[in-house]
Amino acid sequence: MAPGHVAYGMRVSYGLEYVSPEHVTAWEQGRAVPTSNELAALAGALWCAPHELIGAPRTLRDHRLACGLAIEDVSRATGLDPRVYQQMEETNTWTGNRRQSAHLGSVLKLGPRDFVAVTGLEDELARLLTEAVSTRWQAHIRSIAKLLSMERQDLQEPLKAMHQEYQSLLTATLGRVGNAAASGETGRRYLEDIVDHFWSRFPGSGPGGT
Repeated sequence: MAPGHVAYGMRVSYGLEYVSPEHVTAWEQGRAVPTSNELAALAGALWCAPHELIGAPRTLRDHRLACGLAIEDVSRATGLDPRVYQQMEETNTWTGNRRQSAHLGSVLKLGPRDFVAVTGLEDELARLLTEAVSTRWQAHIRSIAKLLSMERQDLQEPLKAMHQEYQSLLTATLGRVGNAAASGETGRRYLEDIVDHFWSRFPGSGPGGT
C-alpha cells in the first residue's frame, strides 16, 4: 500500500479527514509520532494491531498504545489527573505511589520486567543485584522480593546461581590471567549487564514479555 492508500483508508473508515500521504510518510520515517487515535486508525487501515506497529513497548506511552488505551483510561485506572499522567508520559518518568503503581501494572498488563522499567526501579534493582552477587545473596533476597512484588522462594535459585556465576568468573579469570586488573574488568562487564543476567533466568521476561 502506498502512503496515499493508507491515508485514504484512515480518512474514509475512521473519519480522520486531515490525514494526508505526507502524514503517513512522516510516521514511516520517524519524523513524527501518531497520536493514540491516529495509531488505532493506522493499524485498522493496515489490518493489524497497534502493538505490531510499535514493536516491543518500552516507554509508558508505548505500553498504553499497545493496549489500545487513551490517556484518560490510564489516568482513571491509576487515580491520576489526566494532565499529570500525560506529563509523566511526555517525560517518561513515573512518579506514582505504590498503590498507583500497582494499578498502572494492572491496566497496562505489565510483566515484572516491564513494570520495573517503566516505574523507574531498574537502577535500584541493579544496585541490589550487584550487592547480592558480590556479598551474601541471602541478605538481599527480601529487598529484591519486595521491590519486584515476587515470592522469595522464586528468587532463591536465580540469586544463588548468579552469585556462584559471578564469583566463579572472578576466580577463573584471576587464575587464568594472573592479575587482579583483568579479573576486575571481567567482573565489571558482568555487573554492567546484571539486570539482563537476572531476567534471563525468568522465561518470557524479555522486553515486552510477561
